[in-house]
Amino acid sequence: MITLKDKSFVPYLSDVQIQNRIKEMGETLRKDYEGKNPLFICVLNGAFVFSADLIRALKMDVEITFIRVSSYDEMQSTGNVKELLGLKENIFGRDIVLIEDIVDSGITLSHLEEVFNDLGPKSVKVVSLLHKPESQTKAKTPDYIGFSIPSKFVVGYGLDYDGLGRGLPEIYQLHQDA
Repeated sequence: MITLKDKSFVPYLSDVQIQNRIKEMGETLRKDYEGKNPLFICVLNGAFVFSADLIRALKMDVEITFIRVSSYDEMQSTGNVKELLGLKENIFGRDIVLIEDIVDSGITLSHLEEVFNDLGPKSVKVVSLLHKPESQTKAKTPDYIGFSIPSKFVVGYGLDYDGLGRGLPEIYQLHQDA
């Protein structure tokens, strides 16, 4: 068990489970995008750890860029997406792969899909390490999913609780949700 601020968390996914799944996802993405020129877009802050490991698991040279959006305040989705850092690359006619840490309500993903589709990409696919199908109210289901999980609050491996826990190599769930 670990404690972050005033909350206790218990182990949920080990670093071995996470890395094995990312390797599988990398192999699938490599096959799907072989011979193409996709632009991978990491959604900061949470997806930075997953993005780094996923890009290495692809074992192919790809272009990656970063955007920052947020709809969270501590542990709850606010329902309001705030675009903080914008996209500078021209995505017209490109295959776009959005990298998310988690798709929860789908609010952030729905907003991003609207923004990107207006810019004329060839395709927009979403890869997410975690997906909470029970919580999703908007947007399509991610095209590539690492783990489908129940609607429990999780931290670690890029996911945070009020700024803490992102550097943990494992994923933990809130103790009261266990």
